[in-house]
Amino acid sequence: MIISYAGHSPAIDADAWVAPDATVCGDVVIGAGSRVMHGARLVAEAGGSIRIGRNCIVLENAVIRATARHPCTIGNYCVVGPNSHVVGAEVADEVFIATGAAVFHGAHIERGSEVRINGTVHLRTRLETGTVVPIGWIAVGDPARILPPDQHEAIWSQQKPLDFPGFVYGVDRSLPDVMQKITGSLSAALGVHRAESV
Repeated sequence: MIISYAGHSPAIDADAWVAPDATVCGDVVIGAGSRVMHGARLVAEAGGSIRIGRNCIVLENAVIRATARHPCTIGNYCVVGPNSHVVGAEVADEVFIATGAAVFHGAHIERGSEVRINGTVHLRTRLETGTVVPIGWIAVGDPARILPPDQHEAIWSQQKPLDFPGFVYGVDRSLPDVMQKITGSLSAALGVHRAESV
C-alpha cells in the first residue's frame, strides 16, 4: 500500500518493487533494484524522511521509521532482515541487519557492519566500519561498546546518559507523569494519519 499524507508521497524507482501488502507511507524514496517484501512497513512521520538506496532488500515484516527529529537513511546494497526495526538511523552501504535486530534513533552504522540476529544498536550509537554486533548483543555509545545482554548494569551505565526520553521525545525523564507527556505528544503527532490517502 502506497500512502500519501501531510503533502508527501513516496517516490519509488521504476526498477524497485514493493509487495502489495507492504506499506510505504509519506516522504519515502526507494532506489533502483530495491525490494520491499511482504508485510514490511516504511513510515516517514510528518516532517521526517526515509531514503533507501540501490539494491536494498527489506524483508518480511521489517519496520523502518523516521520522525521530524530523526530521518532515516539506508545506503546501497543493504539487507534489513525479517521482523527487524530501524528508526531514525543512518545506515551506510553494504550493511546487514539480521532477523529481529533493532537500530534506534540517531544511530550511525558504518559501511560493511553487521547487526546479527536479535542484536541491538542503541540510540546515538556509532558502529565503525566493519563492526559486528553478535547474536543478541547490545551496542551502546559513541564509539560503541558491544556487550552481552546479561551485562545490564554495564549497558545501563552507557545508556542512561544517552537520554532516550529527552533525545527521542523531548521529555525530561525526571518529570512526574513522563509517560503521560510522551503518549499525549505522540497521540497528537500521529493524529495526522487521519488524513492519509491510499
